[in-house]
Amino acid sequence: MIRFDLNPRLEGDSLPVADLPLCAVRLMKDANYPWLMLIPRQADLVEITDLTQPDRLQLMDEIAACADALKAVTACDKINIGALGNVVSQLHVHVIARFRSDAAWPNPVWGAAPARTYEPAELTALTERLRPLLPA
Repeated sequence: MIRFDLNPRLEGDSLPVADLPLCAVRLMKDANYPWLMLIPRQADLVEITDLTQPDRLQLMDEIAACADALKAVTACDKINIGALGNVVSQLHVHVIARFRSDAAWPNPVWGAAPARTYEPAELTALTERLRPLLPA
């Protein structure tokens, strides 16, 4: 078992979707944007460069798989990918489906609109459509 502690803010802001070989995949609790977050299940990671070279490649594969799944499920106009970590230093990567019609377009999503809570049926439908498209 891998020793892995999820930052409380990341945990509070998101819901579990799947575990990939390297990362926990979580859905941000903001229905304005279908937004996945990948968190490598390893201790003491801050930067992508803290990963070993094979794990960096694995991370890129998992980011691509999440981006492809979001595109397939949402038919979005664009995928935004970022690993900022300015507020929470634990390494995590955002994969966000963007639409020309969304509240923040073409700007970053952070702070553009108040978070909208997913309706239970909407949340279930989205996660059930995403899971089979993610690698085991």
